[in-house]
Amino acid sequence: MSSRLIHQAPVLAAFLVLFAGVRVSAATATTAPAEIRFNRDVRPILSDQCFACHGFDAKKRKAGLRLDVADGAFTPDKDGKVAVRPGKPLESELWRRILSKDPDEVMPPPDSHKSLTQAQRETLRRWIEQGAQYQKHWAFEAPAMVPVPADPAGSPHPVDGFVRARLRAEGLSSAPEADRSTLIRRLSFDLRGLPPTSRESEAFLADYAPGAYERLVDRFLAGPQYGEQMGRHW
Repeated sequence: MSSRLIHQAPVLAAFLVLFAGVRVSAATATTAPAEIRFNRDVRPILSDQCFACHGFDAKKRKAGLRLDVADGAFTPDKDGKVAVRPGKPLESELWRRILSKDPDEVMPPPDSHKSLTQAQRETLRRWIEQGAQYQKHWAFEAPAMVPVPADPAGSPHPVDGFVRARLRAEGLSSAPEADRSTLIRRLSFDLRGLPPTSRESEAFLADYAPGAYERLVDRFLAGPQYGEQMGRHW
Protein backbone atom coordinates (compact mmCIF):
# COMPACT_ATOMS: atom_id res chain seq x y z
CA MET A 1 0.00 0.00 0.00
CA SER A 2 1.34 3.49 -0.84
CA SER A 3 2.80 5.55 2.01
CA ARG A 4 0.65 8.46 0.88
CA LEU A 5 -2.44 6.40 1.52
CA ILE A 6 -1.73 6.31 5.26
CA HIS A 7 -2.57 10.01 5.45
CA GLN A 8 -5.93 9.55 3.79
CA ALA A 9 -8.15 8.64 6.77
CA PRO A 10 -11.48 8.33 4.94
CA VAL A 11 -9.86 6.25 2.23
CA LEU A 12 -8.02 3.99 4.63
CA ALA A 13 -11.24 3.03 6.40
CA ALA A 14 -12.75 1.97 3.11
CA PHE A 15 -9.61 0.04 2.15
CA LEU A 16 -9.71 -2.02 5.30
CA VAL A 17 -13.17 -3.20 4.31
CA LEU A 18 -12.45 -3.69 0.63
CA PHE A 19 -9.20 -5.63 0.86
CA ALA A 20 -9.39 -7.37 4.20
CA GLY A 21 -12.51 -9.14 2.96
CA VAL A 22 -13.71 -9.74 6.51
CA ARG A 23 -16.60 -12.13 6.96
CA VAL A 24 -18.29 -11.17 10.24
CA SER A 25 -21.12 -13.17 11.74
CA ALA A 26 -23.86 -11.66 13.88
CA ALA A 27 -22.51 -13.51 16.89
CA THR A 28 -18.99 -12.11 16.63
CA ALA A 29 -19.81 -8.58 15.46
CA THR A 30 -20.70 -7.50 18.99
CA THR A 31 -17.84 -9.28 20.74
CA ALA A 32 -16.38 -6.85 23.27
CA PRO A 33 -12.61 -6.48 23.60
CA ALA A 34 -11.04 -7.72 26.82
CA GLU A 35 -9.95 -4.24 27.92
CA ILE A 36 -12.71 -1.65 27.99
CA ARG A 37 -11.52 1.82 27.00
CA PHE A 38 -13.56 4.91 27.71
CA ASN A 39 -13.10 6.75 24.42
CA ARG A 40 -13.46 3.69 22.25
CA ASP A 41 -16.13 1.68 24.06
CA VAL A 42 -17.90 3.75 26.71
CA ARG A 43 -18.04 7.35 25.50
CA PRO A 44 -20.13 6.46 22.39
CA ILE A 45 -22.72 4.73 24.60
CA LEU A 46 -22.95 7.56 27.13
CA SER A 47 -22.96 10.17 24.38
CA ASP A 48 -25.92 8.57 22.65
CA GLN A 49 -27.88 7.53 25.73
CA CYS A 50 -26.94 9.86 28.60
CA PHE A 51 -25.14 13.09 27.72
CA ALA A 52 -28.27 14.96 26.63
CA CYS A 53 -29.32 15.07 30.31
CA HIS A 54 -26.01 14.36 32.05
CA GLY A 55 -23.38 15.96 29.86
CA PHE A 56 -21.39 19.19 29.66
CA ASP A 57 -24.40 21.48 29.04
CA ALA A 58 -25.27 22.77 32.52
CA LYS A 59 -28.54 24.31 31.28
CA LYS A 60 -29.89 20.90 30.25
CA ARG A 61 -28.27 18.83 32.97
CA LYS A 62 -30.66 16.94 35.23
CA ALA A 63 -30.22 16.05 38.89
CA GLY A 64 -26.89 17.86 38.84
CA LEU A 65 -25.27 14.71 37.46
CA ARG A 66 -22.51 14.97 34.91
CA LEU A 67 -21.22 11.73 33.36
CA ASP A 68 -18.78 13.02 30.75
CA VAL A 69 -16.05 13.68 33.33
CA ALA A 70 -14.74 11.60 36.21
CA ASP A 71 -15.40 14.25 38.88
CA GLY A 72 -19.08 14.31 38.02
CA ALA A 73 -19.44 10.54 38.00
CA PHE A 74 -17.37 9.85 41.14
CA THR A 75 -18.60 12.67 43.40
CA PRO A 76 -21.40 11.74 45.87
CA ASP A 77 -24.65 13.67 45.55
CA LYS A 78 -26.46 15.33 48.45
CA ASP A 79 -27.81 11.94 49.51
CA GLY A 80 -24.37 10.34 49.40
CA LYS A 81 -25.08 8.31 46.26
CA VAL A 82 -22.28 7.87 43.73
CA ALA A 83 -23.10 7.42 40.06
CA VAL A 84 -19.97 5.39 39.35
CA ARG A 85 -17.94 3.69 42.06
CA PRO A 86 -14.83 2.30 40.34
CA GLY A 87 -14.57 -1.46 40.63
CA LYS A 88 -18.00 -1.82 42.21
CA PRO A 89 -20.96 -1.93 39.81
CA LEU A 90 -23.41 -3.00 42.53
CA GLU A 91 -22.54 0.13 44.53
CA SER A 92 -22.83 2.40 41.48
CA GLU A 93 -26.08 4.33 41.11
CA LEU A 94 -25.62 4.35 37.34
CA TRP A 95 -25.66 0.55 37.20
CA ARG A 96 -28.55 0.32 39.66
CA ARG A 97 -30.63 2.67 37.52
CA ILE A 98 -29.81 0.74 34.36
CA LEU A 99 -31.10 -2.47 35.95
CA SER A 100 -34.14 -0.90 37.62
CA LYS A 101 -37.62 -1.98 36.57
CA ASP A 102 -39.19 1.14 38.10
CA PRO A 103 -40.16 3.53 35.27
CA ASP A 104 -39.48 6.47 37.61
CA GLU A 105 -35.88 5.32 38.20
CA VAL A 106 -34.71 3.34 35.18
CA MET A 107 -32.14 4.96 32.93
CA PRO A 108 -32.50 5.91 30.19
CA PRO A 109 -36.02 7.01 31.19
CA PRO A 110 -38.94 5.71 29.10
CA ASP A 111 -39.88 9.17 27.82
CA SER A 112 -36.43 9.52 26.23
CA HIS A 113 -37.33 6.71 23.81
CA LYS A 114 -33.81 5.37 24.24
CA SER A 115 -32.70 1.99 25.50
CA LEU A 116 -29.49 0.12 26.12
CA THR A 117 -28.77 -3.13 24.34
CA GLN A 118 -27.53 -6.08 26.33
CA ALA A 119 -24.08 -5.62 24.77
CA GLN A 120 -24.02 -1.96 25.85
CA ARG A 121 -25.01 -2.87 29.38
CA GLU A 122 -22.28 -5.47 29.52
CA THR A 123 -19.73 -2.92 28.32
CA LEU A 124 -20.72 -0.42 31.02
CA ARG A 125 -20.66 -3.09 33.72
CA ARG A 126 -17.23 -4.32 32.71
CA TRP A 127 -15.92 -0.76 32.47
CA ILE A 128 -16.95 -0.10 36.07
CA GLU A 129 -15.51 -3.44 37.17
CA GLN A 130 -12.20 -2.60 35.51
CA GLY A 131 -11.91 0.65 37.44
CA ALA A 132 -14.03 3.07 35.37
CA GLN A 133 -11.02 4.80 33.87
CA TYR A 134 -11.97 8.06 32.14
CA GLN A 135 -10.10 9.60 29.23
CA LYS A 136 -10.12 13.12 27.88
CA HIS A 137 -11.65 13.64 24.47
CA TRP A 138 -9.44 11.82 21.96
CA ALA A 139 -8.33 15.16 20.46
CA PHE A 140 -6.66 16.01 23.80
CA GLU A 141 -5.07 12.62 24.40
CA ALA A 142 -1.40 12.42 23.47
CA PRO A 143 -0.76 9.79 20.78
CA ALA A 144 1.05 6.75 22.09
CA MET A 145 3.16 4.28 20.18
CA VAL A 146 1.97 0.70 20.29
CA PRO A 147 3.86 -2.37 19.08
CA VAL A 148 2.88 -3.63 15.65
CA PRO A 149 1.48 -7.17 15.88
CA ALA A 150 3.38 -9.79 13.94
CA ASP A 151 1.73 -10.60 10.63
CA PRO A 152 1.96 -14.32 9.73
CA ALA A 153 1.34 -13.39 6.10
CA GLY A 154 4.55 -11.37 6.13
CA SER A 155 3.08 -8.08 4.91
CA PRO A 156 5.53 -5.18 5.33
CA HIS A 157 2.71 -2.73 6.02
CA PRO A 158 1.90 -2.18 9.74
CA VAL A 159 -1.82 -1.73 9.08
CA ASP A 160 -2.03 -5.33 7.92
CA GLY A 161 -0.53 -6.51 11.21
CA PHE A 162 -3.22 -4.76 13.23
CA VAL A 163 -6.04 -5.92 10.95
CA ARG A 164 -4.97 -9.57 10.99
CA ALA A 165 -4.38 -9.52 14.76
CA ARG A 166 -7.97 -8.40 15.31
CA LEU A 167 -9.22 -11.00 12.86
CA ARG A 168 -7.40 -13.72 14.79
CA ALA A 169 -8.82 -12.45 18.07
CA GLU A 170 -12.34 -12.65 16.63
CA GLY A 171 -11.79 -16.06 15.05
CA LEU A 172 -12.15 -14.63 11.55
CA SER A 173 -10.10 -14.87 8.38
CA SER A 174 -9.56 -12.76 5.30
CA ALA A 175 -11.17 -13.55 1.99
CA PRO A 176 -8.78 -14.11 -0.93
CA GLU A 177 -7.50 -10.96 -2.61
CA ALA A 178 -9.74 -9.76 -5.41
CA ASP A 179 -8.63 -10.09 -9.02
CA ARG A 180 -6.86 -7.14 -10.59
CA SER A 181 -9.87 -5.94 -12.59
CA THR A 182 -11.91 -5.75 -9.39
CA LEU A 183 -9.07 -4.04 -7.49
CA ILE A 184 -8.72 -1.15 -9.93
CA ARG A 185 -12.49 -0.73 -10.15
CA ARG A 186 -12.85 -0.59 -6.35
CA LEU A 187 -9.91 1.77 -6.02
CA SER A 188 -11.15 4.12 -8.71
CA PHE A 189 -14.68 4.37 -7.28
CA ASP A 190 -13.34 4.89 -3.77
CA LEU A 191 -10.71 7.53 -4.57
CA ARG A 192 -12.36 9.27 -7.51
CA GLY A 193 -16.03 8.32 -7.51
CA LEU A 194 -15.65 7.17 -11.11
CA PRO A 195 -14.98 3.86 -12.88
CA PRO A 196 -11.52 3.41 -14.37
CA THR A 197 -11.13 4.13 -18.04
CA SER A 198 -10.46 1.23 -20.38
CA ARG A 199 -6.94 2.57 -20.95
CA GLU A 200 -6.26 2.71 -17.20
CA SER A 201 -7.55 -0.83 -16.72
CA GLU A 202 -5.49 -2.19 -19.60
CA ALA A 203 -2.34 -0.48 -18.31
CA PHE A 204 -2.80 -1.85 -14.79
CA LEU A 205 -3.59 -5.36 -16.00
CA ALA A 206 -0.42 -5.31 -18.09
CA ASP A 207 1.80 -3.97 -15.28
CA TYR A 208 3.20 -6.90 -13.29
CA ALA A 209 6.29 -5.09 -12.04
CA PRO A 210 6.68 -4.86 -8.25
CA GLY A 211 4.72 -1.93 -6.82
CA ALA A 212 2.14 -1.79 -9.60
CA TYR A 213 -0.75 -1.34 -7.22
CA GLU A 214 1.09 1.29 -5.18
CA ARG A 215 1.85 3.27 -8.33
CA LEU A 216 -1.82 3.07 -9.30
CA VAL A 217 -2.83 4.48 -5.92
CA ASP A 218 -0.35 7.34 -6.33
CA ARG A 219 -1.68 8.18 -9.80
CA PHE A 220 -5.26 8.29 -8.58
CA LEU A 221 -4.33 10.39 -5.54
CA ALA A 222 -2.50 12.86 -7.74
CA GLY A 223 -5.46 13.45 -10.06
CA PRO A 224 -7.99 16.28 -9.69
CA GLN A 225 -10.85 13.76 -9.49
CA TYR A 226 -9.52 12.63 -6.12
CA GLY A 227 -9.83 16.17 -4.73
CA GLU A 228 -13.35 16.46 -6.13
CA GLN A 229 -14.36 13.14 -4.57
CA MET A 230 -13.01 14.08 -1.15
CA GLY A 231 -14.58 17.54 -1.43
CA ARG A 232 -18.03 15.98 -1.84
CA HIS A 233 -17.95 14.91 1.81
CA TRP A 234 -17.49 18.49 3.01
